[in-house]
Amino acid sequence: MSVNDLIDSAQNPTDNGASGALEGVRVLELGQLIAGPFCGQLLADLGAEVIKIELPGRGDPMREWGKGEPVWWPVIARNKKCITLDVRKEQGKAVISELVGKADIVLENFRPGTMEKWGLGYADLARINKGIVMVRVSGYGQEGPYSERAGYGGIGEAMGGLRYIVGDPSTPPSRVGISIGDTLAAMFAAVGALSALQSRNRTGQGQVVDSAIFEAVLGVMESTVSEYDQLGTIRERTGSILAKIAPSNVYPTADNDMIIMGANQDTVFARLCEAMQQPELAQDKRFSTHTARGENQAELDDLISAWSEQFAADELLALLEGHAVPAGRIYRAPEMLKDEHFIARESIVDVEHPKYENLKMQNVFPRLSATPGKIKWTGPALGQHNEDIYQGLLGYDAADLERLRREGII
Repeated sequence: MSVNDLIDSAQNPTDNGASGALEGVRVLELGQLIAGPFCGQLLADLGAEVIKIELPGRGDPMREWGKGEPVWWPVIARNKKCITLDVRKEQGKAVISELVGKADIVLENFRPGTMEKWGLGYADLARINKGIVMVRVSGYGQEGPYSERAGYGGIGEAMGGLRYIVGDPSTPPSRVGISIGDTLAAMFAAVGALSALQSRNRTGQGQVVDSAIFEAVLGVMESTVSEYDQLGTIRERTGSILAKIAPSNVYPTADNDMIIMGANQDTVFARLCEAMQQPELAQDKRFSTHTARGENQAELDDLISAWSEQFAADELLALLEGHAVPAGRIYRAPEMLKDEHFIARESIVDVEHPKYENLKMQNVFPRLSATPGKIKWTGPALGQHNEDIYQGLLGYDAADLERLRREGII
């Protein structure tokens, strides 16, 4: 198969059959980078028709992001149809208005006020399509004194309370390692989008879904606010442990591996003591209760580390598994790719790509038994689906497309 044939098959698939629970839902994705586009990825993975709209000749900067190679784009733009359109121009606004009339969701992650400046705020869209759901992802939300500030994921993570508690107490707050604030905002946006669609099914009326990065982070911060409100307690950075929850840590092995183990529940701790051939520890007043183990956390971790480092990782894991003690390795990509459980569940799959042979990426999650999502194609080329959408969906002819290209609209 030639490169051109491969590009055509990968980015213009012929599988038009039913696929995914969101089959029949049409999403217009504006915006760029992570928070909005990851929400679009989630919806597309589950079967929605996501039409990504990019500026002609420029596209989403995510097309260039990656560690040496731009391999993030094939993941975050998978299953989407990519068109070019300058919505800032009057003719572009007229075109997107036609698309809005045929869509269920408009997804954007610009700074609040940008869509209104272009004449594409919710009130404008609702006049075209009263059932439209407008999903808006931003740093601080659509309202409030900070709403118009520029807001990236890291700032939202800090404001939402996550950055303060991540890392070792001896160092400044750490980054999680991925763009978790953007991702959380995208996931809350996807939940909101599906909730708004369900409401529209009952009422016929669309609405705005306002997903702020700082609030998405705040939403997963457990009881940190309530702890301060009622107890005056502020959670601090604790490194690899959970303060007062023991044993729950990373332990060394004879072959210099690291095993994470959680045995803080009384019955599980007793099984760990059996595995250690030290059953008396379960009755030791220093460790016999959840509270006592928390008070003597460092001492208990030292005892377990002295025991665990006598075993190679495989031997230690087999021993712990035999005693039903939750434990596992700390995985990186190489460990994931060779792990039998990942392989059996097809958690990582090979996807056809015009440049990268058998590109590996995470599969579609969650798994649905009757209407599973699937990866149909990777991130398309800029404007790859212009003809599909403008001619197939809107009914433009070739002359219309040529005029729009000539005028810099598409």
